[in-house]
Amino acid sequence: MGDGAKAIGSSEMSAMKHIASPSSSGFLPNANLVEISTEVCQQVGGIYTVIHSKIPAMMRRWGRRYCLVGPYNPAAAAAEFEQGSMDDIFGQAARTMRGRGYDVHYGRWLVTGRPNVILMNTQSVMHKLGEIKYFFWEHHHISIPDDEEVNFTLAFGHMVREFLWTLLHQTQPHPAVIAHFHEWLGAAAIPDLRRDRAPLGMVFTTHATVLGRYLAMADGGFYDHLPHVDWQKDARRFNIEARVRLERAASHGAHVFTTVSDVTGNECRCLLGREPDFILPNGLSIERFSAAHESENLHRVCKEMIHKAVMGHFFPSYSFNLDRTLYLFTSGRYEYRNKGFDIVLESLARLNHRLKQMRSDVTVVLFIISKRPCRSINADVLNNKAVMEELRRTCEVIKDRLGDRLFQAAAMGAMPDLNELVDEYWRLRLRRTMQAWRTDRLPYVVTHDLWDNGRDDVLNQLRASRLLNAQGDPVKVIYHPDFITPSNPLFGMEYDQFVQGCHMGLFPSYYEPWGYTPLECIARSIPAVTSDFAGFGDYITKHYPDCEKNGVFVIHRRNHSDSEAAEEMLNYLLGFIKMDLRERIAMRFRSQTMAEGFDWHHLARRYDDAHVLALSRSGS
Repeated sequence: MGDGAKAIGSSEMSAMKHIASPSSSGFLPNANLVEISTEVCQQVGGIYTVIHSKIPAMMRRWGRRYCLVGPYNPAAAAAEFEQGSMDDIFGQAARTMRGRGYDVHYGRWLVTGRPNVILMNTQSVMHKLGEIKYFFWEHHHISIPDDEEVNFTLAFGHMVREFLWTLLHQTQPHPAVIAHFHEWLGAAAIPDLRRDRAPLGMVFTTHATVLGRYLAMADGGFYDHLPHVDWQKDARRFNIEARVRLERAASHGAHVFTTVSDVTGNECRCLLGREPDFILPNGLSIERFSAAHESENLHRVCKEMIHKAVMGHFFPSYSFNLDRTLYLFTSGRYEYRNKGFDIVLESLARLNHRLKQMRSDVTVVLFIISKRPCRSINADVLNNKAVMEELRRTCEVIKDRLGDRLFQAAAMGAMPDLNELVDEYWRLRLRRTMQAWRTDRLPYVVTHDLWDNGRDDVLNQLRASRLLNAQGDPVKVIYHPDFITPSNPLFGMEYDQFVQGCHMGLFPSYYEPWGYTPLECIARSIPAVTSDFAGFGDYITKHYPDCEKNGVFVIHRRNHSDSEAAEEMLNYLLGFIKMDLRERIAMRFRSQTMAEGFDWHHLARRYDDAHVLALSRSGS
């Protein structure tokens, strides 16, 4: 049973055992599972990773009795969605809805397993928004303002509710249906479904409470003050009362309420007023990552790709030994304090000072990857990249010409003068390109022209810490306020490849309900730092007491100051830097072995418990 099973009564346990009669065709052979999220077929945040990576495990359990529901986004759907025939129970329900004037699309998600998917165009019901809001007030006393995000949520919820009722009427007697909703944005259908006693089981998973995220950003003592929060007062203070009330209505209306970690479970008790029935940790499809020896080869290949980006950024100003360089990175939504960017920068500033004192020959390059509003890539940064490519092409031509002529001369028995084997044109071209390549300015800290350069918290801390890429500083910084993609002119690689090529990920979060980034690191054999305030870090400390030697270091932020957390991370980084290559390779192997415990093959079983209980409580 999942971690929340202790809250389940004995009568419910026996009912679950009665319902849960596994068969070769699935866990609940007579039921259909509908999973609802606004991140189905479109990547907005971390829930996309939850849904997307879990699909192979869900398909093994449910097969074609599994369907996902999300909003229709034409731009995202063009790459992720394939229209399909409406010949099964989900397609028939979609056809019926289309006949009633709803714009719904049925087909397959173009990912491993190719699951059934329904995408709903919320614009097709926006003309009903006034009526939808009226009944939310009439039935649930929730007043809804004119807010674009809330409007979308209500429209999507209305279409989901209509779809589920339509699905229930496809056969007589009605089919057994479990609806699993993710986040308040995808769960606006729950209050009315529960009010109307819809004959289906409902599970609601919150991945982070709306109010909790706001409070954590505004309150340095968030965890100490959490038990005493007046949720109505603070929801009004942040002007998010409608969102919070919708989230509370969903959590209390669902038959089964779940969250992703004990850290968030405590948050739910205090802010939503309901104890989670289950803790459902997030996982990954670990099997899709490479075997250990293949991961090491991939690390080497991807590191070479990062080398090129680093050379283009730094080497016009000065050079350093890439063989004695370590690549560290932090990434995620731009929440300066919540994501622990402040601790990372403070720790790296201290590391810079310590490495100078030690006269170390190691260079550390820190990448900060977080999407920010910007005009464009800095012109000088882009020019450096272009000149480096020209330098590379020139050297390739010279190499080819030199090789051919050297072979010819050697075959003729002559010992040639190497200078004579290269035409003067190419020697001059190489010299001109090298001169154009050099610059007297320091390498930029940020790769793009930010709209709010003077008010950016990361840049301001870098300035205050004097982490400005001086030649004598062993710690260098590349702040990249954009996604890393193959079309990105500075990196030209997938984000997964970037992670694979780094040496360590740094994520000492202050507020992190789960935290996929460190798990994604160890799944690729890359050590990572997390914190005991992160759901993942909290879970690791409880279940893997030897996690540090396996490549996951948990910073102690609970009951510790920010300065103490930064010093703890500094000492860990110094220990990592002192490791030799063999020790780091061994740690990478151990980290991937530990990651196997987070495979959805194991963790999806906890979802089974939640689904069975929801069906039991619904009386369906």
